[in-house]
Amino acid sequence: MERRRLGRTGLRVSVLGFGGSEIGYESASQATVDRLLGSALDAGLNVVDTAECYEKSEELIGAALGARRSQCLIFTKCGHAGGWSRADWRATPLLASIERSLQRLRTDHVDLIQLHSCGLDVLKRGECIRALQTARDRGLARFIGYSGDGAAARYAVECGAFDTLQTSVNVAEQEPLMLTLPLAIEREMGVIAKRPIANAVIAQRSARGGYGSEYWRRLQKLDYEFMKGRDAIATALRFTLSVPGVHTAIVGTARPGRFEENARHLEAGKLPATDMKAIRARWSEVADRSWTGQT
Repeated sequence: MERRRLGRTGLRVSVLGFGGSEIGYESASQATVDRLLGSALDAGLNVVDTAECYEKSEELIGAALGARRSQCLIFTKCGHAGGWSRADWRATPLLASIERSLQRLRTDHVDLIQLHSCGLDVLKRGECIRALQTARDRGLARFIGYSGDGAAARYAVECGAFDTLQTSVNVAEQEPLMLTLPLAIEREMGVIAKRPIANAVIAQRSARGGYGSEYWRRLQKLDYEFMKGRDAIATALRFTLSVPGVHTAIVGTARPGRFEENARHLEAGKLPATDMKAIRARWSEVADRSWTGQT
């Protein structure tokens, strides 16, 4: 599997990464996660991304990796140790959460620790940033990053404190292509694309709730020509990984075999320039100003 240099971190990351939200929220069994991660690593994937608030995701990943820990890069996120609705951006709780994540992941450090979608006002106060810098100084994390969208993501790039940005990039979420990615490229930040296939709603006939419902509504209006073909998911994934500045795309699943399938989608390489231009042109023509990043 192709690997790219993650900005100034120098880390070599596989273009596909394993996202840990589904295995946590869907209560996947340990046997399933063992199979998922084992086959993904065998296929050349080396990025595993999770968060402390994804239910038991960190514990499942830590147990599944075992002796293969050295074969991958572990990224996790902090800020919602008490659950998504109970954010805490104070330094002491953040550092305690990071140490707890290390225990769950069965490792003495993570390769990247990320603030998990805190708002612009929180970032500007700076305490949460200093907490991540402390974690890095203590050897708990090699690099620090911000995961989020919109104005907060723009500030995270501008402030110069972070090594990486994880943000939503897909055919139904193109705000970052103007808002954050050009500056991230200029600053040599690593860019991690989340939701690269728009929560796989392209083939759905109706909205099913959750994050995907907004993407589904957008896609009905965008009505891309490629959505009528059999390779719609493949085209969507190739679009995200053809966007300048994107180094790796995080795809979450609790279904064995999905990573091998996505890897096959990428065998054709980057999307042709004509196809990229057509998708961007359609977005420029149809997208509403309210179509901002989905946190």
